[in-house]
Amino acid sequence: MFFFGIEHEVAFLNHEGKFADFSCTKFAEFNQIVEKLPIYPSDYPQLRVGDAGIKKKRWYIEGFERFADSEQVIDCLAKGIEIRTTIHSNIQGAITELTESFRLLREVAASFGFLPVLSSFHPYKLGFDPQPPLNDYEIRQLQANPDEQTANIYMVTYGPDLNISVAGLSYERVIDIGRKLTYYSPYIVPFSYSSPFYNGDLWSGLSVRTFVRTGKRPAALVFVQQPEQLIESVPSLTKIARIPAEVGRIEFKAFDSCDDFSIYAALLALLKGLVLDETLQGRATIPDPGLHQLSAKSGFDNEDILMNATKVLQAAEVALGIDPDMNFLTPLKLILEQRRTKSHELIEVFQRVGSIEETLRQTY
Repeated sequence: MFFFGIEHEVAFLNHEGKFADFSCTKFAEFNQIVEKLPIYPSDYPQLRVGDAGIKKKRWYIEGFERFADSEQVIDCLAKGIEIRTTIHSNIQGAITELTESFRLLREVAASFGFLPVLSSFHPYKLGFDPQPPLNDYEIRQLQANPDEQTANIYMVTYGPDLNISVAGLSYERVIDIGRKLTYYSPYIVPFSYSSPFYNGDLWSGLSVRTFVRTGKRPAALVFVQQPEQLIESVPSLTKIARIPAEVGRIEFKAFDSCDDFSIYAALLALLKGLVLDETLQGRATIPDPGLHQLSAKSGFDNEDILMNATKVLQAAEVALGIDPDMNFLTPLKLILEQRRTKSHELIEVFQRVGSIEETLRQTY
């Protein structure tokens, strides 16, 4: 029995048509949107609320929490709003819920002058430097968690967590799947590429997000139950589950954001196929930064990336066999055949209209 969930980060243009981020948008401005969105009591306990209480709904503000010299949260520097689905026993259920949640978010955001736009890397800012500077308590908190030390990266990147789990697998098997997905990550991430903008202009490749992020941040993250099941690595491959519903979950974190949610369905089917597959032998505990950077620059125009992506997609298709989810893979076959990603489309629009904001307005 498989289970699926999606976490999808949404960026916005504000009422002035500018990219809404931590430098020009207060927590309260995004929070007024979240406050107007519904709460579903039946979602819990499968959705984690978290210590700061920010994650109370299917929608919550994604950002960098600031603390007093104690555990007290005093602010959250916001980068956008994340949508998360509940746990579903089929891919279509997760896609249907995400689609409806996005529709509601778009409607409410519009009433406050915000327009959702597709972004996987901040089109203008190269990094994040918290102001005021971190206090002693915040520095100690970051030093205790290596992954949190890359806040300068995650505050300018947007992307999905595609979550998959299988009932009854041992933790060793789940970790092995996490290592498999980490190994094959540079070959499958181009299916999602959508970040061709950097520092206010076109970048020289297809995914700034992948180039900057993967290697310093994990490609896959596996949630285990006991501390002795953790594997020590930087970036982390394993993490202690914070609620029972997380035990055994594999989060694939390396894809760019997609504004066509049928691509998420395709990618979840691909991950499902890779979980079932027993032919692909590659394993890695940490992502290969060089290979991800090569992939980010050239995508499927690189013959090695293309060949391995074809091999992985075929293996997933064979492993799925007569499972109807195999039909979800069709868009990926088309992308591979045409060697054309969302980034190619965004580049063409930008070259025609000459404005990043105008290009982003044509997404979703």
